[in-house]
Amino acid sequence: MHDIAYIRSNPQEFDAALARRGAEPVADRIIALDAQKREATTKVQQAQSRRNEASKAIGQAMGQGDKERAEALKAEVAEIKASMPEWEEAETAAGAELQGLLAILPNLPAEDVPEGADEADNVELHSWGTKRDFAFAPKEHADIGPALGMDFETGTKLSGARFTFLRGDIARLHRALAQFMLDKQTRENGYTECNPPVLVGDEAMYGTDKLPKFAEDSFRTTDDRWLVPTSEVPLTYSVAGDILTGLALPIRLTAHTLCFRSEAGSAGRDTRRFIRQHQFEKVEMVSICRPEDSEAEHERMTRCAEGILEALNLPYRRMLLCTGDMGFGAKKTFDLEVWLPGQGAWREISSCSNTGDFQARRMNARYRPEGEKKTAFVHTLNGSGLAVGRTLVAVMENYQNADGSVTVPDALTPYMGGVDRLEAVSRCVSSLPMMMAFTLLASRFWKASHASSATISGFAPRTKNSRVWDTPLRSRAPCGSASTTIAAFP
Repeated sequence: MHDIAYIRSNPQEFDAALARRGAEPVADRIIALDAQKREATTKVQQAQSRRNEASKAIGQAMGQGDKERAEALKAEVAEIKASMPEWEEAETAAGAELQGLLAILPNLPAEDVPEGADEADNVELHSWGTKRDFAFAPKEHADIGPALGMDFETGTKLSGARFTFLRGDIARLHRALAQFMLDKQTRENGYTECNPPVLVGDEAMYGTDKLPKFAEDSFRTTDDRWLVPTSEVPLTYSVAGDILTGLALPIRLTAHTLCFRSEAGSAGRDTRRFIRQHQFEKVEMVSICRPEDSEAEHERMTRCAEGILEALNLPYRRMLLCTGDMGFGAKKTFDLEVWLPGQGAWREISSCSNTGDFQARRMNARYRPEGEKKTAFVHTLNGSGLAVGRTLVAVMENYQNADGSVTVPDALTPYMGGVDRLEAVSRCVSSLPMMMAFTLLASRFWKASHASSATISGFAPRTKNSRVWDTPLRSRAPCGSASTTIAAFP
């Protein structure tokens, strides 16, 4: 949200800053709506004040026996009551239009944010690490992943496109990454671990600038709650409506949560990869601080994210996003891009943004500066520390071996229970459940085939060409005395 007082005082500067983000000038419209609202508010307040005065005067006139004056005052009160709805409606209408206009305007970029149209105009600030020299042609994670337990087919069968089913040691490695990130952010970087809800209301989404702009990119439940696109939403909104004291040091929060995004604008992109999923996990960092501290806090937060990549020995580069590629609520953003040798490309793995007081104004989060009575809006920052799934992808591609296995990075071995390499796996289930299922199905088929009715519990009566069950098990061949193979990973 933008400061109306600033817009009234600096309309040209406001429009010029919006123009850097490709937005049309709106300062004059904002000022006009604000004037309409202020005028209507004044009229309502004046009418209320006069109505109260006249009502009091009626009692006085009646007490003095001045019926003529009392009747005149009653007529005035009636006239005021009749006119007030018009001004109240005008106040509401102007306020709603003003609020709606401000709600869709992006944050103003910081002065040092470069001009540009899209990601091609972002500026590389520095890079770290050495790209691995492979003795073989490195593969993408989507090619080596299925053999290791990254099951795209089952994910799609369960939930549709952009869902993945992890099993075995690769699921453990995914969990290890999240735990490693949390430990780094809490034990070394001073963030307080949180476990927030992943279902939030409209107010939380609006306050953190996700509504109305990104409604189509988010999932909504039937009871009008939202699945969080990132834990930035509940972590940041946790201070909504508060007046904070003792903000000499920033409030630093972190959480590992599920995140949900519809990816409405990414049709056809990364559909066979573990990159752009509808459901994913992320370790989020959020800071709430004084305005004078936000720039330094932005650098600190970004370094906390970079530290994860360095600990995992993953080459990365820091990008300063241009005005055309920056997020809606950000005034300045650093993206960290990790090198993926299988793709031969840099891919975003973290985005760290300073939103200034943009979110704080939307959710009315303030602090009281030391020695002052007047409150001021806090500054909020958010960043990925890191996206767990994308980090898993980076580990798989950078630590892959010629035989399709993946070496576990040294930093993660304490979390892997002695596992130091991901090998190809097969899916096995106990023979006992298989036998029980076969017996149950056969029994139900026998009953169905001898029943007088056409169907029993969904099973068709036996015919010449019918099978024992409608959907056969994928395999009935034993793979040892204790288990039966259902299917092997390709």
